Amino acid sequence: MGFFLETLLGGLMTGMLYALVALGFVLIFKASGVFNFAQGAMVLFAALAMARFSEWIPGWLGLDNKILANLLAFVIAGALMFVVAWLVEFLVLRHLVNQEGATLLMATLGITYFLEGMGQTLFGSDIYSIDIGMPKDPMFLLEGMFEGGILVNKEDVIAALIAAALVAALSVFFQKTKTGRALRAVADDHQAAQSIGIPLSRIWVIVWTVAGVVALVAGMIWGSKLGVQFSLTTIALRALPVVILGGLTSVPGAIIGGLIIGVGEKLSEVYLGPFVGGGIEIWFAYVLALVFLLFRPQGLFGEKIIDRV
Repeated sequence: MGFFLETLLGGLMTGMLYALVALGFVLIFKASGVFNFAQGAMVLFAALAMARFSEWIPGWLGLDNKILANLLAFVIAGALMFVVAWLVEFLVLRHLVNQEGATLLMATLGITYFLEGMGQTLFGSDIYSIDIGMPKDPMFLLEGMFEGGILVNKEDVIAALIAAALVAALSVFFQKTKTGRALRAVADDHQAAQSIGIPLSRIWVIVWTVAGVVALVAGMIWGSKLGVQFSLTTIALRALPVVILGGLTSVPGAIIGGLIIGVGEKLSEVYLGPFVGGGIEIWFAYVLALVFLLFRPQGLFGEKIIDRV
């Protein structure tokens, strides 16, 4: 039982990180109807900025305080993601209002390759580390209930708590604030939203900035765990099944989908992997997403589209 709970907790913590990346897809799709293929590139770009600024700032300002240097690096990287959001809106999105979904998707593909190339041009292409002070040593829980206790990595716990707090804040933002309601209105109909005075350009800058901050937090956490490298862009591919499972328009769906995928991957690898030679964790999420596409393509919490003719 103790080993099962250990595996379950590991899956839940991984699932929260998947949900954090999936939120970037959901936020932009809810506000603009655009499937943002550039979310993985945004994670890489933000993580590169965070890693490099945290290295450069102590030399620039003569700081010995690592916490302050990391905080300044986070603020500067966040400001940089705002600039990226503004440029995306100014140079791309405002020229593609009411265009076909395929056109918008291709635009985000262009943004993907631009961010990947620009990130490596500005910050380099080596493997960088992000040290934000999260403890990496393990700890044992419930030692009185189970022999040996349950082994949990402190870094995973802190990362999951950060992801959960950000997910909760974004849920409140979308459901309870005037700006959040405006974002949903823009997603429903661009022209109708403009006709009632909602500034489309400002809304898009806001949502891409929020998605950029989400990418920054996700890149910071994954970069701390795995190092900042080009493979971080594949994190977005790991989040695609989460979006399919939860629904492209649902913030709660991204959370539930992430938890289901995270737990499913860990449990299937541990309990089914030995019978099939392992490797289930790699493809489990995609098979589950395929099943949902066949029987419930809108996802668990997505809006069902009904075309009347």
